Amino acid sequence: MDSLFAQTVTKPLADRMRPRSLNDFAGQEKAVGVGSPLRRMIERDALQSLLLYGPPGTGKTTLAHIIANMTRSRFVSLNAVSSGVPELRKLIGEARDALYSGMGRTIVFIDEIHRFNKAQQDVLLPYVENGTVILIGATTENPFFEVNAPLLSRMKIIRLERLDKNAVKKILQKALADKVNGYGRQGLAMTDEALEALADFSGGDARIALNLLEQAEFMLPDGVKTIDGTVLESVMGDAFKRYDKKGDRHYDTVSAFIKSMRGSDADAALHYLAEMLESGEDVRFIARRIVICAAEDVGNADPMALVVANAAAQAAHFVGLPEAQLPLAQAVCYIANAPKSNACCMGILNARADARNVHSTVPKHLRDAHYQGAKALGHGTGYKYPHDYPGGWVQQQYMPDELAGRKYYFPKDTGAEKALHNKK
Repeated sequence: MDSLFAQTVTKPLADRMRPRSLNDFAGQEKAVGVGSPLRRMIERDALQSLLLYGPPGTGKTTLAHIIANMTRSRFVSLNAVSSGVPELRKLIGEARDALYSGMGRTIVFIDEIHRFNKAQQDVLLPYVENGTVILIGATTENPFFEVNAPLLSRMKIIRLERLDKNAVKKILQKALADKVNGYGRQGLAMTDEALEALADFSGGDARIALNLLEQAEFMLPDGVKTIDGTVLESVMGDAFKRYDKKGDRHYDTVSAFIKSMRGSDADAALHYLAEMLESGEDVRFIARRIVICAAEDVGNADPMALVVANAAAQAAHFVGLPEAQLPLAQAVCYIANAPKSNACCMGILNARADARNVHSTVPKHLRDAHYQGAKALGHGTGYKYPHDYPGGWVQQQYMPDELAGRKYYFPKDTGAEKALHNKK
C-alpha cells in the first residue's frame, strides 16, 4: 500500500485531485448539477455531440474523463495540438468498423479543438452528422470565433463558468484533507488568511490553485506543517495573470477599455489600459483601438481627438515600452474627456448598407467629362462649379436618382460638431 501511495503522489496534485464522478465535480452545478439536461444524458449514456467551453481550470477535461468512466461506448481521446488529418481519418475508420460490427458508437474527445484548422474540422463534420462518432470538444476560446459554423451547429454548447471563490476554497480544503491523493496523511494545514488569498488569487482556476498549493507545500521549512501568507507570497509572485491575451478575458478587457473611453470615464479607461500593458498586450493593438475610438465615438465633436490618438500611436511606436504608456495614457484621457458623437460612424454604416442593397447610377452631370466623346454622352452637362457661386456653394443634386433626398450624416448638437449641426 505504501509503495502504491508513493507512486500515486509522484503525480501533480492537480491530477491526483481530479474528480472521478459527477458527485465530486464541484462548482459547475448549472452545467452538470442534479437534474440538468447534460447530467441526465451522461447518466443515461445517451450523449449527443458536445462542446465544452470555458476558462482554464474549470473542469472541461475532467468532465470528459468522467464521461469516459461512465459510458458504455468506445471512448477515444485526441489532443488537437499533436493530431492531424491522418490520425482523424484512422480514428473515423476504426469508429465506422466498430459501429458496423455491433460494438456501438465511438465517443471522440478532442482537447483544444480550437487548434484544429478548417480542413481538420471539416473532416469530422460528415461523421458527426451521420452519427458515426459522438464528438466532445473542449476549448478555452469563444467557439463562435474558433469552430466552423456547420460543425458547431451539430454540437450542444456547454458553458463551464469560472469557479467562484467558495468553490475553489472547497477544492483546496479537500486536497488538504484527502489522505489518499492529497495531504491528509501529512497533516498539512493553511491559515484562513492564506486559504482566502490563494482562492482569490487563482481567479477561479482550480488547476492554478492546486499547483500553487503544491508549490507552497514544497517551500515549507522542515518540520513546519502550516502554510501562511508569507509562504504563499513566496510562490505566487507575478507568474499568474488573470488577463489572457487569447481568451475571453482579452476580449472582455478590450471591450471594457473602449466602452470606458466612450462613456467618458477616464479612470476606468486607464485601469483597463494598465491591465493590458501589465499582461504584455501589443502596444500597436492598443494604439489602434484608441485611434478607432477617436474616430468612432468622438468624431467631429472634437476633431483633435483623432489627431491626438494618431500622434500617440506614432509616439508609442517610436519610444517603445515602458515610455509608450505615457502618450497612450494621454490619448486615452483626452478621448475620455472629449465631447462625443458617433454621427460620422453611423453615417458610413448606413451609406454602406445602401451601397450593398441599392443599385444606383451616377447622375450624368457628375460623371467624368475629361475624355473625348464624353460630352456626346451627356457626361458633365449641367454641372455647376461651386466656386463660381457666392460662398462657394450652389444647390444641385449629388445623390443618385435612386437615393435622392437620402441623408446619412446628422451632426450632433455637441462640441465642435454643434457648428455643423446648426449649418444643417
